[in-house]
Amino acid sequence: MLLLSFLDDRTRVTLGEKKDYINANYIRVPVGETELFYISTQGPLCCTTNDFWQMVWENHSNVIAMITRETEHGIHKCHRYWPEPPNDSVNLTQLQLRLDNYQILDCFVIRIIEVMNKQTLERRIVHHLQLTTWPDHGTPRSSEDLLKFVRYMRKVHQSGPIIAHCSAGIGRSGVLLCVDVVLSYIEKDLPFDIKMIVTHLRHQRGGMIQTKVKILRLNCSIVQEL
Repeated sequence: MLLLSFLDDRTRVTLGEKKDYINANYIRVPVGETELFYISTQGPLCCTTNDFWQMVWENHSNVIAMITRETEHGIHKCHRYWPEPPNDSVNLTQLQLRLDNYQILDCFVIRIIEVMNKQTLERRIVHHLQLTTWPDHGTPRSSEDLLKFVRYMRKVHQSGPIIAHCSAGIGRSGVLLCVDVVLSYIEKDLPFDIKMIVTHLRHQRGGMIQTKVKILRLNCSIVQEL
């Protein structure tokens, strides 16, 4: 588990009765009379996979938005923490994961994962969505790809915070959340300030959204698509 000593304790995600820290932060963004709720986190490592899924379970999250590939430009970005054929199950300390179904689309992959608590035998369904057209240190292949991803993410979201991660959990993850927030403002016909949204995100997780020019260009292109 990785500690983040420089962040406000109020946004840190803790695990279990001991309240152990994981490299993740709660992100809450008010939009009109509603509040958008997320967890932004580091892409799981081999040694943090148990912690990651414990976080998913304890927060009753039914959507994971993954905005990276496992390997990019020969660099390992994220451990494969989900079941994938031909090994369609993963056995963790407290949980058992089973791949119920999956679909490979042009710009993202949909995985339906059944998560079972081995102690209580309770079962839940988690939608694991992996956007595959967003390179590190770049922008998505098209704003249309990202809009499709965000709309599907919203469609299947039913419980808990949406969990978003890339590799570090601050760059592409921050942009994804910013885009979702901007879309919410637009749909409610409310005025918004992208700079203020980014500042609000950074107050809850340090380093969110690293490149100002890219976020402005991306949001402008998305507004034009609507």
